[in-house]
Amino acid sequence: MREVSTGRVIIVGAGLGALYAALKLAPRPVLMISPEVLGQGASSAWAQGGVAAAMDPCDSAAAHARDTLRAGAGTVDPAIAALVTDEARAHILDLTRLGTPFDRRPDGGYVLSREAAHGFARVVRVRGDQAGAEIMRALVACVREAPSVQVLEGVMATGLRVEDGAVAGVEVALSGPQGSAPVLIRGPAVLLAGGGSGGLYALTTNPPRIRGQVIGMAARAGAEIADAEFVQFHPTAIDCGEDPAPLATEALRGEGAHLVNRLGERFMPAVHPDAELAPRDVVARAIYAQSQAGLRPMLDTRACLGDRILTEFPAVAGACARAGIDPTCEPIPVAAAAHYHMGGVAVDSDGRASLDRLWVCGEASSTGLHGANRLASNGLLEALVFARRCALSIEARLGPAQAVAPVTLPDLLPPGPVPDPALVARLRRAMTEGAGVLRDAAGLSRCLREIAAIEAAQPDCPALLNMTATATLIAAAALMRQESRGAHCRTDFPQTLPEGRRSRLTLSQALALRASLEPETT
Repeated sequence: MREVSTGRVIIVGAGLGALYAALKLAPRPVLMISPEVLGQGASSAWAQGGVAAAMDPCDSAAAHARDTLRAGAGTVDPAIAALVTDEARAHILDLTRLGTPFDRRPDGGYVLSREAAHGFARVVRVRGDQAGAEIMRALVACVREAPSVQVLEGVMATGLRVEDGAVAGVEVALSGPQGSAPVLIRGPAVLLAGGGSGGLYALTTNPPRIRGQVIGMAARAGAEIADAEFVQFHPTAIDCGEDPAPLATEALRGEGAHLVNRLGERFMPAVHPDAELAPRDVVARAIYAQSQAGLRPMLDTRACLGDRILTEFPAVAGACARAGIDPTCEPIPVAAAAHYHMGGVAVDSDGRASLDRLWVCGEASSTGLHGANRLASNGLLEALVFARRCALSIEARLGPAQAVAPVTLPDLLPPGPVPDPALVARLRRAMTEGAGVLRDAAGLSRCLREIAAIEAAQPDCPALLNMTATATLIAAAALMRQESRGAHCRTDFPQTLPEGRRSRLTLSQALALRASLEPETT
């Protein structure tokens, strides 16, 4: 394998966490690995709701932390919840300074929305449903102007090089249709900020590249993974046949939108006292049940928003227009779709993984903030807080920065293996059928056996192996957790155990469990 060495901190990813960390590391030289043009293809840009923060004088970080603990169903780390919510306000002010045009009131205060399981309106937004896109636009502009940041576009990470227990570099390949032979980029520290795993499922709201590759490459290198079984299904993906499915932001329900079925019946009041604003796992299962019963769940915004949806929620309105839906005069069909992975690479309060010289932030990490069921709009907040904390930790570890030359990859790299699309589609079906909204031992076991067969069909493709590694960890951890908790619902173990515990698993342990399964009998 060809090698390149650099003194730059290597950041894998190009979403909010990666961009914010690069800026916080300045003037230390960094190298960002971005499969797409900077600002494209990242889940952060698709985030509609906004960033949760106690900005109202009547609200508090302590109340925000309490809501986070309650939503997380017994597995949130209280110290991490306090740490993150305490920092939230400062990051909103920082993003404002960097150019994010948050919605403001005439008196200059921030417009705040209430979302599910929040006891207060504390979600800071941009143009209704444009928060992710606008925050990303502001950060990309800042990164483009930062002389310390080099971005390698059209390049994707495929593996980590570990030497003597420490991460020594990142293996990368061209991200185009032909792929390329790998190149090892050696660097003093690696920060993984490359997104989650929602795209491992057939019905998802995630961008096409977000399929667990970053978690998978860390797991294949030996990193410990935490809470892998906890995958959040967003209740209101727009059910219009698009892949990925467009999102009908939770802010619509915060504005008073109701969930109804094809008979015109509201079904959430009978399910939970908070009705449409119940925790996401509760709403997702209710919508899934309506879908399974053939009752076609829909989100009705007509009474609460009317024509305002066209201007105040342009992303939703645009998705509806593409599907031939007029939300001003008809309800929006919705379905539960894989949205956010609460699990990921286990990290400490400074974002350090179990492997030396490896840090992780954003959805690829598991900090202990989200527990079994992420509180709405805490995802972007966590990415911001831990991007900064990772940057400070890296800075402390490496000492004074030195000027370094840009990284240049070798010319004319030969083509390399790329995932077989048929195998990726097969993997996504297996995850939806066996490790989806409702789970049981038989389905999870079938899912694990199918993942093994998919791996065996293309064993020389690192990108596919990264996906199957994460899929194996999700299904294995779900099989091991013999209870229902938060987003993890076992129909064969419907009760919640008295004590909530986080799961921790290595890939070797998950593979051993997979190998121990008896062959399926017909």
